[in-house]
Amino acid sequence: MPPRTVPQADATQLLASARRALQIEARAVEALVPRLDERFAAACELCLACQGRVVVTGMGKSGHIARKIAATLASTGTAAFFMHPAEASHGDLGMITRGDVVLALSNSGETPEIVLLLAHLKRLAVPLITLTGAPGSTLGRGAAVTLDVSVPEEACPLNLAPTASTTATLAMGDALAVALLEARGFSPEDFARSHPGGSLGKRLLTRVDDIMRRGDALPRVRPEALLSTALLEMTRTGLGLTAVIDEQERVLGVFSDGDLRRALDRRIDPHKATMREIMTPGGRRIAAHELAAAAAALMEAHRITALIVTDAEQRLIGALNVHDLMRAGVV
Repeated sequence: MPPRTVPQADATQLLASARRALQIEARAVEALVPRLDERFAAACELCLACQGRVVVTGMGKSGHIARKIAATLASTGTAAFFMHPAEASHGDLGMITRGDVVLALSNSGETPEIVLLLAHLKRLAVPLITLTGAPGSTLGRGAAVTLDVSVPEEACPLNLAPTASTTATLAMGDALAVALLEARGFSPEDFARSHPGGSLGKRLLTRVDDIMRRGDALPRVRPEALLSTALLEMTRTGLGLTAVIDEQERVLGVFSDGDLRRALDRRIDPHKATMREIMTPGGRRIAAHELAAAAAALMEAHRITALIVTDAEQRLIGALNVHDLMRAGVV
């Protein structure tokens, strides 16, 4: 049999196919909005009242969507996990316990592996929420709540491959997760606690106190110190600035690379000028309990690369620069 020849792709046709697919899927998602009614609210109430976990299940492409919905629920305050329905009848039914809620995805509503779960769920009195394209199906009739995610057509030109139907199901799952998130009062800090390794988690959990330099690593000079002494202190610590402090370690001001440039422009003698004459009084500073992300925002807003950290009495307790923020993954 001779090898099949593949016609050369035409850019116009490729773009037309892609636009058609996106338009079909967009219409499928838009069609869900008027279907949000008391049934959706009832599904949310079942999840909010759940004393166990939301067990999400689905076969094939629906299974892939189910995994994503379970992950989204789990990361937004609703305890959830994915259970493969084909494995359920071979021992994994033990994953479902009294107090759980099952969220089953099946476009046809007749997926055999999921239909087999109905009797077990009934015995345990575990409520079933079904996302299906066939509300009158076996699963649709057997569920405590049935959410209609039917679509008039798939984006696939053969109207066979699950495309618009899986997109609609995923969107409905996201709508459920977001509604539950808001109902629980789930905060950015809550989200960060479940994503400690991600960039968002680092931005929302890392505080200045976690990454600031301390002790001998802090640059500090007295107001009577000469410019030459301040330069040595800045070189020693590599922060690009030094704090100017009094006898009680209270910060009077800062001297930075910018102050040095301005002093040189004025032809200041580095062996005679003191910090009192050329420092920036006060200076930008931040508290140790503030988020490191707030330090990054402060640096960006004022176009500086380092900050000093003070306590409630304005005593010097720390310092950090943009490189410390980068190492911590905050920026």
